[in-house]
Amino acid sequence: LLEKMAGISLKETVLIVGVVAACYWNSLFCGFVFDDVSAILDNKDLHPSTPLKNLFQNDFWGTPMSEERSHKSYRPLTVLTFRLNYLFSELNAVSYHFLNLVFHVVVCLVFLKVCKLFLDNRSSVVASLLFAVHPIHTEAVTGVVGRAELLSSIFFLAAFLSYTKSKGPDNTIVWTPIAVTVFLVAVATLCKEQGITVVGICCVYEVFIAQGYTLPALLDTAVQILRGKGSIPFSMLQTLLKLIVLMFSTLLLVVVRVQVIQSQLPVFTRFDNPAAVSPSPARQLTFNYLLPVNAWLLLNPSELCCDWTMGTIPLVESLLDVRNVATLTFFCFLGSLMVFSLRYPGDSSKTVLMALCLIVLPFIPASNLFFPVGFVVAERVLYVPSMGFCILVAHGWKKLSNKSVLRKISWVCLAAVLFTHALKTLHRNWDWESEYTLFMSALKVNKNNAKLWNNVGHALENEKNFERALQFFIQATQVQPDDIGAHMNVGRTYKNLNKTKEAEESYMIAKSLMPQIIPGKKYAARVAPNHLNVYINLANLIRANESRLEEADQLYRQAISMRPDFKQAYISRGELLLKMNKPLKAKEAYLRALELDRTNADLWYNLAIVYIELKDPTEALKNFNRALELNPAHKLALFNSALLMQESGDARLRPEAKQRLLHYVKEEPQDSNGYFNLGMLAMDDKKDTEAEAWMKKAIRLQPNFRSALFNLALLYSQTGKELMALPVLEDLLRYYPDHTKGLILKGDILMNQKKDIVGAKMCFEKILELDPNNVQGKHNLCVVYFEERDLIKAEKCLVETLALAPHEEYIQRHLNIVRSKIASVGAMEQSSLPSDGTAATEAKKNSFQNSKEAKSEKTTTQSTADNKKEHSKNKKPTEKSSVDKETPKKSTKEIKDIEKKRVAALKRLEEIERILNGE
Repeated sequence: LLEKMAGISLKETVLIVGVVAACYWNSLFCGFVFDDVSAILDNKDLHPSTPLKNLFQNDFWGTPMSEERSHKSYRPLTVLTFRLNYLFSELNAVSYHFLNLVFHVVVCLVFLKVCKLFLDNRSSVVASLLFAVHPIHTEAVTGVVGRAELLSSIFFLAAFLSYTKSKGPDNTIVWTPIAVTVFLVAVATLCKEQGITVVGICCVYEVFIAQGYTLPALLDTAVQILRGKGSIPFSMLQTLLKLIVLMFSTLLLVVVRVQVIQSQLPVFTRFDNPAAVSPSPARQLTFNYLLPVNAWLLLNPSELCCDWTMGTIPLVESLLDVRNVATLTFFCFLGSLMVFSLRYPGDSSKTVLMALCLIVLPFIPASNLFFPVGFVVAERVLYVPSMGFCILVAHGWKKLSNKSVLRKISWVCLAAVLFTHALKTLHRNWDWESEYTLFMSALKVNKNNAKLWNNVGHALENEKNFERALQFFIQATQVQPDDIGAHMNVGRTYKNLNKTKEAEESYMIAKSLMPQIIPGKKYAARVAPNHLNVYINLANLIRANESRLEEADQLYRQAISMRPDFKQAYISRGELLLKMNKPLKAKEAYLRALELDRTNADLWYNLAIVYIELKDPTEALKNFNRALELNPAHKLALFNSALLMQESGDARLRPEAKQRLLHYVKEEPQDSNGYFNLGMLAMDDKKDTEAEAWMKKAIRLQPNFRSALFNLALLYSQTGKELMALPVLEDLLRYYPDHTKGLILKGDILMNQKKDIVGAKMCFEKILELDPNNVQGKHNLCVVYFEERDLIKAEKCLVETLALAPHEEYIQRHLNIVRSKIASVGAMEQSSLPSDGTAATEAKKNSFQNSKEAKSEKTTTQSTADNKKEHSKNKKPTEKSSVDKETPKKSTKEIKDIEKKRVAALKRLEEIERILNGE
């Protein structure tokens, strides 16, 4: 490109760069809006973990070209530049906008070089400045996805400049520039499809500019040859040879492009382009009327809109429609320019001809003449046609400025146009600051486009402003009552507002608008693929009602019958089947989805959940690992596979479990569950200091974290730091006054460490208020009575406790001790315990054995289900439960064995308790 720009002076370069920077500096403060979300934020092809080959297999939005829902926009080189942006700055919008600005500068400079082929130096600069400041370009420059236009234009112009050097001395053919042209055309086409149209411009240039033919001269030559009065001139044969090479290369590119889209056109609905599905003559009249509409946007870019679909431009349904006058005027003006440029020789006609070629030929792919497109009008597709428009204006300005009478007026008008256009561009950039500002600016121009009302609603929805979003969604349904997507948006917003009944009604309306299945006619060809989500959304809504699970399953199956490759329907149905306790059928659903997409980490994750339900932890772990191979940062797979390893009890898996949890907390630094489970692992490994640090971090993030508070207190009590456990238990019981095990542990510490009989008594009495049949609490209260030397009350208490647990030997033994004490004391009721303390010591030791066992509790956490934009994924860990049983004290060895079993049992019991309490 530097070589191509060699004819541009430093002053001209500085001027162009300065003007572009002055017009577009504020674009650096804009975010990702509109189509940027799909092309940048949601496009996995940008991530370094995605193989580069995927860029050449997927469309512009990251969807495989083979899928029917693909937009068929094949622009891998543009996506490659997005990927480079991501590599250096990830999703920092500034770098993306800055690169767009740089590309626009390059286009302006190359365009200046092209202008100098047909205009004088001053007029070329004027044309380039007009192009640099034209407000119609804000969508292409400030919108990040507009980079496709910018990149394609660079190679488009470079290809043309290369071709202009293919004519050698004495009209010989220089093949190297032609080869370079073909290569640059291919590159331009891989940036955006319209790049291929430069071949047509090269052909026109060759015939009418390089060879200097006019249309009458060509017709005369053709007539002479047909009459046999002459032969084809050698120069014309050379021209034909060059044109044949160009056309053959173009045909080859077209064949490759058709193979890439697998001979399938994208699926558009009547909402995207109403005229495309309208009957004659409305279709032809409307498409022809769109040409003067686009021309008017170039001439007067005062009212710009980011979306011209749906009802923006009403259909022209009759020959009597007054808008046909605009169409007729446009074609008359265009025809007169074509006649002038083709009929008469001279530099002026050549300039007009090349300007018309730049206007018309690059616009043909967006004109609906050969195939329908997914829009009515799109400002970004006018980026290249505006070059021809700017050449025409500059050429006209030159004619006026050469006349002494009009010279001053022409300069004043030029200055006014440049200044007002620059101001409009600068102001228009701010509209692209956010989705809300963009779509609100569009609604000022057009209030008849339901899509704009929907998009403002989406912007408000993203800000969690559901009440206002609902107003815009409802307005969309009023503007376009048959818009399925609008009714789906209303339903989703009602759901977010917890208005289930209204949500279901809206989804049912959307469902009723779906086209009916016609035997022998392909369903998918008549509906936008995303509209089928109405079945998914409705099913997701009603399956919250346990009595309607079968009805929800029927909706999923209906969606699958309409589109057997509807992956999300299999995923959602798999979740439902798990809820219905049908893991084998859920497994079938996920395996079917995996047949459609084996690179989806979420699917492998969900299949792992199914194997957990099927009590097959080995297969579950294999599928978790497969998910992590595809996406090493898959948060749920990291977290739940670590839990699975931890619960396996295999010490060899603990290091890997720890690494996964460390990776998880790096991805989710604000999730206290990750730090808590790292603490659990450290406790398992007897790393008490490390465990304490992780527990404290979890509590700092979530001060009311029930399990973290209890297990930190438990850790202190097990490591001889009982007094440090007390303030932790106070916090626990402040948040959860009914935490039974916390009360038992606190009572134990108060009794044994602080000798606070009254405080311990309050703890145990609180337990019995919550659960009068709690054996541990009642037994320990009996011990308190014993410590208070109220033997009669202690005896009565132990009798009641024994009635609750008649098979517990230690309670019977303690009752015998108390009765023996009562008998031995006799008349000495005020005496203290036996001097040797043997009986009392045994009683205290045995009575508190159960209390101390309660300290051996550890928990694991459960990730909660995620329901984002109407789609959900299984995110639940393994669950195991066991009954907590009291065990009498026998031998020391037996006590240790019992203690180990109790640890595991209570660990799982606390986990279930946490789950039930929604932590």
